[in-house]
Amino acid sequence: MISFEDARRIILEQARPLGKIRRALDKLLGMVLAESVTAPFDLPRFDNSAVDGYGVKVSDAQGISVENPVELQLIDTIQAGDSGRVNLTSGQAVRIFTGAPVPADVDAVVIQEETQTVGNAVRIFKAVKPGDNIRRRGEEFQKGREVISAGMAITPPVIGLLANLGYSSAMAYRKPRVALISTGNELVKPGKPLKPGQIYDSNTVALTAALKTIGIESIRVYQAKDTQRATKSAFEKALAENDVVISLGGISVGAFDFVKDVAEELGIETLFWRIAIKPGKPVYFGKSGKKLVFGLPGNPVSALVTYHQLVQPALLQVLGIPQQASVPQQAILLEALRKKPGRREFVRGFAAYDAAGALTVKPSVGQDSHMLGGLAKANCLIDFSLDAERLNVNEPVSIEWLRWMSDVF
Repeated sequence: MISFEDARRIILEQARPLGKIRRALDKLLGMVLAESVTAPFDLPRFDNSAVDGYGVKVSDAQGISVENPVELQLIDTIQAGDSGRVNLTSGQAVRIFTGAPVPADVDAVVIQEETQTVGNAVRIFKAVKPGDNIRRRGEEFQKGREVISAGMAITPPVIGLLANLGYSSAMAYRKPRVALISTGNELVKPGKPLKPGQIYDSNTVALTAALKTIGIESIRVYQAKDTQRATKSAFEKALAENDVVISLGGISVGAFDFVKDVAEELGIETLFWRIAIKPGKPVYFGKSGKKLVFGLPGNPVSALVTYHQLVQPALLQVLGIPQQASVPQQAILLEALRKKPGRREFVRGFAAYDAAGALTVKPSVGQDSHMLGGLAKANCLIDFSLDAERLNVNEPVSIEWLRWMSDVF
């Protein structure tokens, strides 16, 4: 067995982006930029008004107040989309709207709440300084400057910025095609009647949902009965059609566990098998060329926890988001925990801030690897270290938040 840290390191060393693809703006959401984006022009492109108001010369709007306003002649109106070509002289003002070009003769814009129109004139009740309420050309980005760096997750604001710069598409890292191989004679699709000895297949449903939450779109599910021939057939199809293969079940040492043997028969390079963790000891990881192959346990909690801790970081890295070691938080344990030394245990828990503002954590009810209820109600994992045997009440413990939906999207 290897340590959790070594397992994660080995996986991330092999998880690399699959290549670049140009996609239209409406197809980019949930992807990662593969190339930096530069500004093709200054942004803003021209001086424009930040408010609805009146363009004036600063010299005409000094030493004034509500009791001592100045009255200026209105000579024109400029809306957003107009050219802004208006000549302004002393004693004059121009009506101007938000986003409209500011003429070169205008020194500042007075917000309309500080004014009053009187026929063809406007009264100004507040003095202004040069540049007041004017968005200057290039104040956000100058032509040729980097606007967005490669490796940034493409969120709605990123798409909006690309559109604002006139881009209709961008280069992104290609998303992986992921296969889920469900092994077991006992598994039945939810919604169908169960016969004696059968159970519903929750793993592929839960893992499909988990994959979708990080932006994976191409997910194929393959079913394999508990025979070496069926397992091999499922793996052959999955490897031929996908970039990442995740099997569920059949990876331990039982008489009907064929995944590891089939992987070796198909020439998959085994990088490790079995990790000193609980839940999830019988985890397999290998490579077939550039394709990543994961063998996860069949127990539902083991499958989901090992996916969260090992597979999800790898997939995010394949999507183009480099992964670092998670930074644990400290919380006060509300219930004592015990275990045998020798395995690092990820205890499902629920963390919350108490009335005094301290972060506390309580283990979920139902910690066995088949008990999904405890995981469904958990929002974190309590890190019970390899050699520790007991964690005491009111003791500070390390927790890691369960983030099924990636923070980067």
